[in-house]
Amino acid sequence: MSKQPEVGQMVFVTDGEVGVGAVREVREDASEFVVNIQNGGDFVLPLDAVKDVHFGKVMLNVGRLPKEVREALRHPHAAELHSPTYAASDPTDGTLKG
Repeated sequence: MSKQPEVGQMVFVTDGEVGVGAVREVREDASEFVVNIQNGGDFVLPLDAVKDVHFGKVMLNVGRLPKEVREALRHPHAAELHSPTYAASDPTDGTLKG
C-alpha cells in the first residue's frame, strides 16, 4: 500500500469504475478507518482492507472485507436516477459482480 487513506477520499472497488463511497474518519492509531458506502451506511474497516491509495482514491481489497460490507457494495448506486449517461456499465447489476 502506498499510503494511508485520508478523510474525504473517494473509495473504489476497482480502479476505473464508479466510486462506491468515501472515507469519513481515520482512527487515531490509524489501524482502522470509517467508510461510508453509498446506499449502505458507515462501516469500520481494518487498514488491511485497503489495497492501495493513489491519486486521492482508496482502493479496497474485497477479499478482506466483512460480508456485510460486500453486501452493501452490491448496490451502492441503486437510489440514483438511472439515465443513458450513467457512468457504470450496468447500474442494476451492482458494483460487485457474482
